[in-house]
Amino acid sequence: LELVESGGGLVQPGGSLRLSCTMSGFPLEIYSIGWFRHVPGKEHEAVGCIDRAGDSRVYWLSMKGRFTLSRDNAKNTVYLQMDNLKPDDTTTYYCAEDIVGCSASQWDFNYWGQGTQVTVSS
Repeated sequence: LELVESGGGLVQPGGSLRLSCTMSGFPLEIYSIGWFRHVPGKEHEAVGCIDRAGDSRVYWLSMKGRFTLSRDNAKNTVYLQMDNLKPDDTTTYYCAEDIVGCSASQWDFNYWGQGTQVTVSS
């Protein structure tokens, strides 16, 4: 099983990016996918999670209204649409899989991607 993130880059404050998380080796449809971001010196911060069918999405409080999760199981890909980006959103974003369900704890997730860097700066 492998997860690969893409779509990061440099964007101005207020701009948008769409991150992708593509799974290979196993069918995506059996996994919930979580997005986390790196916080120096701390555990990864939970961004959001989408369940297997895409019927349920969880966003952690600071992201609500700006970030949107979606998935295309036929393409084995989960998307994180990030709008109205702020400089504080600058960091590395990771996706990870959990066959059990969604969780805000990084420790409940098994396989992780390598991360994609998002930089919000003018």
